[in-house]
Amino acid sequence: MKKLVYVLFFILSVGKTDAQTYFPLISGNTWDTVAPASLGWCLDSLNAIYNYLGQKNTKAFIVLKDGKIALEKYYGTFTKDSVWYWASAGKTLIGFSTGMAQEQGYLKISDTTSKYLGNGWTSLSATQEKAITIRHQLTMTTGLDDGVSNSDCTDPACLQYKAAPGTRWAYHNAPFTLMHKVLDNATGNFTLFFNTKLRNKIGLGGIWLKGAGSDSFNIVYYSTPRGMARFGLLLLNKGIWNTDTLLHDTAYLRQMTTTSQSLNLSYGYLTWLNGKSSYMVPQSQLVFPTSLVPNAPADMFCALGKNDQKIYVVPSANMVVIRMGNDAGFPALAVSAFDNELWGKLKDIFCTPANSIPHVSSSNITIYPNPVNDAINIIAPDNYTASLHNITGQLLANYNIINGTNNINTQQLQAGTYYITLSNEQGNKTFRFVKQ
Repeated sequence: MKKLVYVLFFILSVGKTDAQTYFPLISGNTWDTVAPASLGWCLDSLNAIYNYLGQKNTKAFIVLKDGKIALEKYYGTFTKDSVWYWASAGKTLIGFSTGMAQEQGYLKISDTTSKYLGNGWTSLSATQEKAITIRHQLTMTTGLDDGVSNSDCTDPACLQYKAAPGTRWAYHNAPFTLMHKVLDNATGNFTLFFNTKLRNKIGLGGIWLKGAGSDSFNIVYYSTPRGMARFGLLLLNKGIWNTDTLLHDTAYLRQMTTTSQSLNLSYGYLTWLNGKSSYMVPQSQLVFPTSLVPNAPADMFCALGKNDQKIYVVPSANMVVIRMGNDAGFPALAVSAFDNELWGKLKDIFCTPANSIPHVSSSNITIYPNPVNDAINIIAPDNYTASLHNITGQLLANYNIINGTNNINTQQLQAGTYYITLSNEQGNKTFRFVKQ
């Protein structure tokens, strides 16, 4: 019920969503704008947010409302014509391209990956290898071991068995990177397919480039910020660009942007999802019992990349938000604490009320205050071991919790969202708290 109320309030606060969506011309730099004041937004905080973004190593920031540019800001020498990398936000480009390839008969996501890569593309047994399908690659559930020394490596020796496909979620770059080869072999020429069927259809521009040195296994997309915004607008309009439908398969697009498996509820087909009851993050097997970006609308879905490359799509507000730049100060492969911190500030612009977070309690365990400044109190009816993690899953500290009231100093923590897990013989309980 609270999520429904929040979405309704967000729709009202950012302006009506029944306006016809605008699409810029495929060629050229012409893009209609809309004055944010005409949307009823609260602009007193705009300069503060622009300053915040600048302090967080941002290069480009764009907000589209009904397809038109409502906010656009560039930093330093970066301009609307500058080119930057998408990092793993490009995974969602591949997810969409796979849907188009399936619709046009080049492949089926139920196909075994070996059909397109041949036998022996992993170090698994023939039976184990043939159990991996394209859908497992799209959902990050191949079962291949992401704990090898180089999880980007696509050599067979690096692709080792960890679990049966579909039974373990792990954000593993190597199986994703091989999706490029799957699509290349399926279509005959992925670059030609991508350019003619997607890039040129929406004026995306940009290019896929292979990394160098230690990054040589990865294939990364580069484009202008407005190019990234064009793809976000395509996703917002459900695969339709103006009058041109690029992906007719609405069932695939719906599956891409909804929970794809039961392990990480916040992951679709190479796409991150907000508003779910739990989520997982790269390089961790922890399951956090809250939505991906609590400060953002529940229906938001995202393309997220290393060093905080962001495409946020909010259907309820007919809105797309883009951020390009360097690491915002929360190092992570895709999901970072920057997501929630940024949306906490964007609510000031969109005039949404700050969420009040009550004391957290479960099974007679109480944690307070929340949000916290200098220290957090834990009242427990038993003895526990406790582990403190940040929003990316990184372990920060371990504690011994005794029966009664315990005080944990939080002065050393940066502002953001944290999780503390209490464990004993009866099981584990995880709580979320916010450091101001």
